[in-house]
Amino acid sequence: MPIYHKLGKIPQKRHTQFEKPDGSLYYEQLFGTIGFDGMSSLLYHVHRPTQIKEINEAIDLSPKIAEAKHIKSRKLIGFNIAPKDDFLESREPMLVNSDVHIGLAAPKKSLTEYFYKNSDADEMLFIHKGTGTLKTFLGNIPFEYGDYLIIPRGMIYQIEFDTEDNRILYAESFHPIYTPKRYRNWFGQLLEHSPFCERDYKLPQDLQTHDEKGEFVMKVKKQGMLHHLVYATHPFDVVGWDGYNFPFGFSIHNFEPITGRVHQPPPVHQTFETGAFVICSFCPRLYDYHPKSIPAPYNHSNIDSDEVLYYVDGDFMSRTGIGPGYISLHPAGIPHGPHPGTYEASIGKTKTEELAVMIDTFKPLQITENALKIDDGKYYKSWLDAPSNSRKG
Repeated sequence: MPIYHKLGKIPQKRHTQFEKPDGSLYYEQLFGTIGFDGMSSLLYHVHRPTQIKEINEAIDLSPKIAEAKHIKSRKLIGFNIAPKDDFLESREPMLVNSDVHIGLAAPKKSLTEYFYKNSDADEMLFIHKGTGTLKTFLGNIPFEYGDYLIIPRGMIYQIEFDTEDNRILYAESFHPIYTPKRYRNWFGQLLEHSPFCERDYKLPQDLQTHDEKGEFVMKVKKQGMLHHLVYATHPFDVVGWDGYNFPFGFSIHNFEPITGRVHQPPPVHQTFETGAFVICSFCPRLYDYHPKSIPAPYNHSNIDSDEVLYYVDGDFMSRTGIGPGYISLHPAGIPHGPHPGTYEASIGKTKTEELAVMIDTFKPLQITENALKIDDGKYYKSWLDAPSNSRKG
């Protein structure tokens, strides 16, 4: 997401003396990626950001795999996961590979007792239920139903929820999450035919600087372990920053669907991408307007990718037995398509009100024990024709 942003106070020239009112210096930190070659921001701290007092216990967060190799299409009843108080404890990985962990969370309480940093992965949080504020050392982002929150790896953050009824789809990506290159020019600006633009982003605002010493617990995810560190100063002590590496929000309701005379393939719905998977937004839109069009998608095989669909709201025209919070998994190489009757029933329809998030991975996904607990177990049979009621003579 190459867009420049800044907040707070910064010196006129980078890497030069930046004095506090008392004449002492603020502490500069480069928050960068890909060995000084990727996105970066330049931060200015009240205190040195390196002061660790203690390193305590570490917890193994490795997903528990139930099926590493499989071929079955699945339907997971997402809202069947039980809410939990703690934000991190509520996160349950469902479908994972070496590139991404896809999971669900139903946190009841705000993350305010400690700070969190994922040093392994960029995070995508899709807010299905709930409102609140993502608070980071680069500023705050208010969020609501339908928002994607993109949090770069290494970002220190907390989350405040307004209620206890919160539902989140998340993806931990071990590759940087970018906007689709097909919608960007070579400078990085989103093009005129893009289904969204930079104006739609929710950028960090309201930078709050905490000049505090004491004991501040930070939980850091590194190599699949959750480490508990105690810092000597408040992590949110940044007085100003500028650059390109920062969290941002984007509402799925601001995605403008691309339509055509005949059915458009999933890439037109693409919202984010990595080198290993893509994220697409299926939004309310007009149907195809060729006089002989069939709005329902044609049967297809994802020969090279697993398809994950998270159903958010509305009328899912090509599926039966689907509701909000459900997840469908269609493994690579296994044909799938509209459920019986929906192909024909779509003819003549002029629009859909469906809202869904799709994640297509280029490596097979493994099934976790968490996923099996909410698997309906029979989804793969849902394309069979209904038994005939006729009797043999």
